[in-house]
Amino acid sequence: MYKVFVNDKPLFLTNQVQKETDFKLFLLESVDIKKLIVKIFQNKIQKAFLYHPDEKLIMKTLRAKLPVEKAGGGLVFNKNGDVLFIFRNGKWDLPKGGTEKNETIEETAIREVEEETGVTGLAITEKLQRTYHIFKRNGRYKLKITQWFEMRTKFEGVPQGQLDEGIERVEWVNPKDIKFLLENSYENIKLLFENELIHNSF
Repeated sequence: MYKVFVNDKPLFLTNQVQKETDFKLFLLESVDIKKLIVKIFQNKIQKAFLYHPDEKLIMKTLRAKLPVEKAGGGLVFNKNGDVLFIFRNGKWDLPKGGTEKNETIEETAIREVEEETGVTGLAITEKLQRTYHIFKRNGRYKLKITQWFEMRTKFEGVPQGQLDEGIERVEWVNPKDIKFLLENSYENIKLLFENELIHNSF
């Protein structure tokens, strides 16, 4: 199952019919995907399932309907085991950004963390999951696919937020405080930590 967030509301791409009653279920063959996205954006639908026996076909169809932006991001640990967070647009987030020409997604992720936080000496230690987010820019809906990486650094300087990206603060956060920060974060970031709970002891 793919979990795509439309303005922080979940759209599940699934090959299983769920029995939950508060979700609306749509069939890939009969739904107008763009109209469905607009309805979610307009708060007419709070959460939905998009069903087809082949999950990958649903994602392929979604990618064909919307322009795709690829991004890379970092879940960064320092030598004390603290995690690097940024504060932007009134919410806690992780550093990430779009790919540039001829860049690998790994290069994108490292460059974006460095640019957005000033933290250097980054080494990728693990490839994490992808997250999916539909947003609207200049009147057009786009699908952002972010590939996340776990990174480590021995950086000991003071992180600096990238002001022209609207980053007000950069903080190293003790794992025991992360749950509290996530109360004011995005669903994709929460999802990332839910899955990280399996590997680490947040």
